Amino acid sequence: MKTIDELLTEGVAGRRVFVRADLNVPLDGTTITDDGRIRAVVPTIAKLAEAGARVVVASHLGRPKGAPDPAFSLAPVAARLGELLGADVAFATDTVGDSARSVVAGLTDGQVAVVENLRFNAGETSKDDAERGAFADRLAELADVYVGDGFGAVHRKHASVFDLPARLPHYAGYLIATEVGVLKKLTTDVKRPYAVVLGGAKVSDKLGVIDHLLERADRILIGGGMAYTFLKAQGHEVGSSLLQEDQIPAVQEYLRRAEAKGVEFVLPVDVVVAPAFPDLKTKAPADATTVAADAIPAGQMGLDNGPETNKLYASKLADAATVFWNGPMGVFEHPDFADGTRAVAQALVDSPAFSVVGGGDSAAAVRILGFDENAFGHISTGGGASLEYLEGKTLPGLAALED
Repeated sequence: MKTIDELLTEGVAGRRVFVRADLNVPLDGTTITDDGRIRAVVPTIAKLAEAGARVVVASHLGRPKGAPDPAFSLAPVAARLGELLGADVAFATDTVGDSARSVVAGLTDGQVAVVENLRFNAGETSKDDAERGAFADRLAELADVYVGDGFGAVHRKHASVFDLPARLPHYAGYLIATEVGVLKKLTTDVKRPYAVVLGGAKVSDKLGVIDHLLERADRILIGGGMAYTFLKAQGHEVGSSLLQEDQIPAVQEYLRRAEAKGVEFVLPVDVVVAPAFPDLKTKAPADATTVAADAIPAGQMGLDNGPETNKLYASKLADAATVFWNGPMGVFEHPDFADGTRAVAQALVDSPAFSVVGGGDSAAAVRILGFDENAFGHISTGGGASLEYLEGKTLPGLAALED
């Protein structure tokens, strides 16, 4: 895989460089609520611009239906990117149409432009190779060189991620190089004890990574909504908590395998419950109580780890040499159910372990709860991509960057 440093050595002045970034940031209307993914790609864009490239930045945002939708416009992202770069950033109001061609043609050396949301064109996500390829052909007309730096999208076989690199000289940006380097530390010659913390809503989202990690991790800590399927698999009642009954046999098998292999599975011993899911807009106080994890009353919903679980999990992370964390421990967006996620984050800050926060909601939680990002070994920009890498899958976007 060629890197951006090799491209810079070859020279980029006057060349149109297409940077496929992951600028899929959360928006409240037109207000960006977490700009972490934008900041993550700034070093690549800034370095190219400083070297005289004419930089064309492209990304998806949200899940529009293959047609323009103002709710998913990248216009606020372009404005924020300009603030971070300290320079004007041009914005094309389409992806491969008249506006994009005009904006790119008007770039001078060192200037940056952002084109509109790639997913406004159905060809970006099409499962039909020809349709996807046709869109990639049109994107290729905008550039002379391709730089892949959208790690959060490399697990997608999309036109700008998989097909476009085949049509242009291609290189990996700084972010992708960093992400791959970090994930290799979680898969090759891992420093032990190796602890994994998995949370989030659904067990089904984590089946592949659990299966893979049973062969590699020393202990696996489970939290979030997925914990209740594990508790049910152990024979406990879980009230009205989130439950995937169809996954209980798979979970029971994982628990058996873990015991046979000497992998420690750690589940909540107490949980914070409420009669209903909290209001995340008003953040009104919930009728929250703490109960033993094996005694959740009927009509009560588990929404966070309890204080004894928080102490237990901190103790299980204190002596780890390597920690991977993906998924919050509870509904961290509400103050009544944020303590479990906060406790895991604090345990990683306090631990001497090399810690990796696996993107998605975990990365958002770290920032929302006010932690210093530099206190962690690495905060990934790609939750799904990180998980699939750890599952041992071939990621289309990384494969496309290989020569």
